[in-house]
Amino acid sequence: MKKKNVRYFTIIFLSLLIYLLLLELMVLSERNAPGAHIKTLGDAFWYSLVTLSTVGYGDVTPVTTMGHVIGVIFLILSMGLLVALIGYVVSFIASEGFPMFALRFCRNRNWYYFADFTSESDTLARDILRREEGAIIIYGIRKDDEIEKPDYPCKFINVSPARIVAQKKGTGEKCKLFFLKENEIGTNLKAMDIHAVDADVYAFTTSGQEKMSGNIHFFHTYDCCARSYWRNHPLGSDEDNIVIIGFGNYGRAILERAILTNINDSDFDVSYHIFGDSERFRDIHKNLKLAFGINERREGFDSIYFHTEKWTANHDVIGKADRIIVCEDDVQDAWDDMWELRRYYNYTGRIDLRTNRTAPGVSYFGTNEEIFTVDEIIRARLNDAARTMNDLYRKSVEDSLDWDELNDQLKQSKIAVADHLFNKIRILLRGKAVSGLDWEICQAAYEAYCEAKNNPEELDKLRQIEHARWVRFYVYYNWTYGKKRNDVLHENPMIQRYQDLTDSQKAYHDRAWELLGEISKQLRYAPS
Repeated sequence: MKKKNVRYFTIIFLSLLIYLLLLELMVLSERNAPGAHIKTLGDAFWYSLVTLSTVGYGDVTPVTTMGHVIGVIFLILSMGLLVALIGYVVSFIASEGFPMFALRFCRNRNWYYFADFTSESDTLARDILRREEGAIIIYGIRKDDEIEKPDYPCKFINVSPARIVAQKKGTGEKCKLFFLKENEIGTNLKAMDIHAVDADVYAFTTSGQEKMSGNIHFFHTYDCCARSYWRNHPLGSDEDNIVIIGFGNYGRAILERAILTNINDSDFDVSYHIFGDSERFRDIHKNLKLAFGINERREGFDSIYFHTEKWTANHDVIGKADRIIVCEDDVQDAWDDMWELRRYYNYTGRIDLRTNRTAPGVSYFGTNEEIFTVDEIIRARLNDAARTMNDLYRKSVEDSLDWDELNDQLKQSKIAVADHLFNKIRILLRGKAVSGLDWEICQAAYEAYCEAKNNPEELDKLRQIEHARWVRFYVYYNWTYGKKRNDVLHENPMIQRYQDLTDSQKAYHDRAWELLGEISKQLRYAPS
């Protein structure tokens, strides 16, 4: 037994012993006195109860001096008990006790726990409440005067996430726990042993891979930003020259998503011009030349130009750009770049600026409202799409693996397919703007695909697009051509030009388009 508990039991035992001694002493001093009301232990107990509770009926009173002394003791004790009781009630209401107790009555609702109250957590909490009326928002800190009280229902409870999860008692959906400060899950004491908690954990990190198994899911703000950017600002059919200014975390993520998902037609005539320190990126992704023209134009391939000079020295590239993406990691540097572009350069394309400081007349992206959303952080539907893609693959290939059995690269492959769904829908629906997945959109796209299958020329274009997307993914992870697939050497016989594939190889990726029908069914019959 802990020392603290032993001390409590000792205090309780001694208090009861003293109380019984006082009762016995009162009976001994009162029972033989003339006009005595207290003659038995029961009378003494009743008198003490009435006195200690401050009710004071007056039906039983002591008549001896000793009885009066004991009565005074009980009166003093009654005042102490009353103060202690009031203090306990106030403390219970003001501390975590009351809100923790209140949580018991809403266990059937969904709980969202944030380790801290920040602008990012506030933005995500608002998005959750917009989508889910009745959600319980919990901030794991004590409310103080420095924090502006949110204008939505929430609870500030300074307890560990493990206690919150325990209070849910497994009722309804699992709790979702968010650690939204940089690498907070490695520094916040409340995150200790978080992997053992029966809840879904989402943590911001600046390193490592997204993990979609177990209970911890890591995400990067720059990765979320890039996904959101290309989904909300897809390439137009007339955009052939894209300039990226700034090649830090955000610039690399923007290019990575472009490589993996910006395959919108079979013409392959888009050129990306990168300004920034790209040496490390090029060293790591040494096989990109198998899927792109690197610093040159190649027929049948998109191109990537890694410029060694500063963008300020290349007026020709800036002037021919259809789109300029300014995505410096330092927001102030990004604003400086934009003002210099506007003042001193002739250009006809649009400028998109990554910033949180919005201003009229500026096309911006990467705000908290875009990044810290359910779609970006939890990405439930896209993750379901990735799993569905794998399930669809398992139906057609023997000895294929379940989702949780896949290694990280294979999971990332399925995720890339899911990310490209928006582009597939736009292609099939002839450029229709798509920012979210719902069953009507997916069904319309799937019906368009079914029509395209009956036209050999159209079907061939769709196969070229998906093959190019697949090749780009694998060469990005440094796979290369080999006569037989070799996972150790990273070789695959399909890493070659579409025209050189066999008929069966060309049809291999049809399942990626068939996925639209499966997703449509899943969304239509999913519980609301």
